[in-house]
Parts: sequence; structure tokens; C-alpha cells
Amino acid sequence: MFEFTFLHLLLIASEILVFFVLLHMLYQRRTPESLTVWLLVLFLLPFIGVFLYLLIGTRKINSPRDKLNIELNPIQESLSEHKIDSLLRHNNIAGLTDSNSFRLIPEAVDAYNEVIESLSKAKKSIYISTYVYAHDVTGQAISALLSQKALEGVDVYLLLDAMGSLPIYLWQKPLKKMRQSGVKVEFFQSGLLRPIKNRINLRNHRKMFIIDHETLLSGGMNISDEYMGEDPETKRWRDVLFRSQGPVVYHYFEVFKADWEYACGEDLVLPSVDTNKYGDTQIQVVPSGPDLETDALYEALLQAMYNAQERIWLVTPYFVPDSAFMQALIIAKKRGLDVRLITPDESDHIIADLGRSAYMRELSESDIPIARYSSGMLHAKAILIDHSMAMIGSANIDYRSLFLNYELVSLCYSEDVIEDMEQWMEMLMSHSHYRKPYQGHIRLLLENIMKIFAPLL
Repeated sequence: MFEFTFLHLLLIASEILVFFVLLHMLYQRRTPESLTVWLLVLFLLPFIGVFLYLLIGTRKINSPRDKLNIELNPIQESLSEHKIDSLLRHNNIAGLTDSNSFRLIPEAVDAYNEVIESLSKAKKSIYISTYVYAHDVTGQAISALLSQKALEGVDVYLLLDAMGSLPIYLWQKPLKKMRQSGVKVEFFQSGLLRPIKNRINLRNHRKMFIIDHETLLSGGMNISDEYMGEDPETKRWRDVLFRSQGPVVYHYFEVFKADWEYACGEDLVLPSVDTNKYGDTQIQVVPSGPDLETDALYEALLQAMYNAQERIWLVTPYFVPDSAFMQALIIAKKRGLDVRLITPDESDHIIADLGRSAYMRELSESDIPIARYSSGMLHAKAILIDHSMAMIGSANIDYRSLFLNYELVSLCYSEDVIEDMEQWMEMLMSHSHYRKPYQGHIRLLLENIMKIFAPLL
């Protein structure tokens, strides 16, 4: 009798928990795929499903104790001819700025040298945000330089994601010298012992170096030997960095300021906008993540693909898009556009490779060429739309980057930048092969199962 009553109460409790989770799911904006997979998990494993949802199911910020929604102040009020700029303005994203310089840095050694040189020249301030910070040769070299600059009187701020930099978060002895030298080091989502309260699933994937409020280095590179280093190594991952000066630096600092305040409570002072003319590159800074009310970047990419007239070239290490993104690519191909996907032959995550297989097979069946980069791991993220827009930054083409992580990209509308990125992508394709997806019943079954659970990856 007791066992029956206990099981009965357990069943009632699980139904109540699932009911409240369902209410929360409906309250948040979600894709149909995300709703479907969460319903499946809750139906099959009620208690485990509720725990998983509390741990990794939250997508947008809803509570005052969470990070405040980010706001970028508009610098130039003139309306742009670019439709994407107009859409982003309606999503409370600041409009594009001109007078910027832009230089693409696609080689690991060049990127490392640029970082070291730029940090060495700092006179007033250094602000760094990165997802991965490793205690390896590259990390130690940058740590030593940051300590030196702090001792010289430069204000140095270093923001690391606790999950992305988990080894150094758990063992912080390598950070001791920097902190003693005056470097301020903080971790984003540092409460790993309280994973539900601190929303560790919402990770800060943004990457930037801001020097003296004048120079910006950003892109997809983290701080570790895998991404950059003094010596050329064939085992390094293929990624990209860019250097820019101009008003774009102000918008990147606004993002850093908001992230830093959330991490430690310190409110940094906004500088004045740099009005010097460094070039004529038009750049629009687009943050994405839980600290925005809408999915502005996702909407902008969809609009760009549907408005494209010539081509859509994608570079991403992980390709797990939602159905709307896939349909936009397939329809573009049917409209006669040059649609291409450039992705690593094998990434660093076997689960991500299994998760992408069904989507890549669907593209292949629609005659969309897939360039599988075969000279190592490709970690860069970029998009070319016609000859009118280029995207570069931290966002992958997957559920996590488009709907969960804190991300940051730059949309560039200038021809010289687009030409440089086109040549870089052509170089990637020259080191790729176009092997068709493997055919097999077991493989197809695994792919379809992984596609069901792709929104959770």
C-alpha cells in the first residue's frame, strides 16, 4: 500500500513539474524543433527531462538578477541603403559606422604577432574577452605581457568564460602573477557549483582585444596554441582574426562593458567616440545571445539569404542549423544562386560531426557543394552574401551560437573587405575535397536520431 501511494505521488509530482516546465517553454520564444525535442525528452524521461531543462533549457534572460539586456548607442543617425542595417535598427541594434579601417589576418603566426605587437604598444588600457584561455606557450606569453603592461601602469582587464576556460578556472594558480601585477581577471558565469542558478549553459563565446580604445582585434581565435603562436605549426587550427580602428571600437567596448559588469559588478566608464577617419569601411556590430530580446543576428542572416541575388558562401566549423536556415539555403540554390558550405572534413567534436551529417546530406541532395577542408581543423566563422555583405566573428552556424551563446560578429559592407574574404575562402576551398556523404542504413539511422536531438547540442 505504501509503495503504491509513493509511486502515485511520484507520478503526480512529475506531472506537475512537467506542466510548469511546459508553461515556461511556451513563455519563451523557441523554434518548433526545440519545442519538439524538449517535449520528447519530458515525455520519455520526466524527472531527468525537468532537471536537464532547468540546467540547459533557458534561452533568454527574464529576471532582474540576470544580465541586463545589452544596448549599443547609435553613433551615426543617417539611414543606410542596406536592408539588413534597417532590420537590425528595428531590433535595437545600432546602425553601421564608416571611417573604419579593416585588415583580415588569416594566418596563425601573423595573428599572434599582431596581438603581441598591439598589446606591447598599449599606453592606457587593454580589454580582452575570450572563450578559451589556455596555460600553454601562447597563453603564458600573453600572460607575461599583460603582467608587464599592468606594472607599467596600463589598465588591464581580462574576461574569461568559466566553461570555455574550465581548466584554468578550476586551477587558477597560473593567474596569480597577473593578478599580483594588477591585471583584473574575472570569469563569466563563474558559479559552476550552482549550475542552474548561474545558467552555465549560456556561455560567453565573444572574443575581442581592445587597446587604448583605438584598436580592435576580433574574430574566431581564442588564446591558446591551437589558434595562434610564434612558430608555424601544421597542427594549428585554421582560423581568422581581423584588425580595425574607428568608431567600431566604441561599439565593441560597449559589449565588453556590459559583460564585465555582469561578471563582477564593476561599471566601466564609456570613452568618447573616436572621430578620426581611419578608412572607409562600413561596419555594423551585432551582438547576439540571451542579453538581447530578439534573435537579431539570426533574423538578419535569414533576410540576407532571401535577398541574395548571386551567392551565399558559408564558413563554419559546426553546421547544425534550424529548418528555416536550411530552407533559405535550399531555396537560394533553386533560385540559381551560388551556394557553398565550407566546413572541416572532421571537427574536434565527434558529436557535432554526427549532428551535422543529416544537414550536410540534405544540402548535397539539393546539389549544394560542400567543401570539406582537409588541411586540419577549420575553426573560422564567416559568411559572404553577393558582393554586398560579409560577416565575420564568433558565431557558428548551429543552434548554440544562433540561439544560446553570447556571440559577437561584424557585418562589413565594403567591397575591399568582401574581396579579401572571397580570396581567403577560395584558398580554403583549394585545400578541400567534395566527397559525398557516406551511404549506409545504420549511418542514416544515427544521423536522423542525432537530427532529432540537434537543438540540445
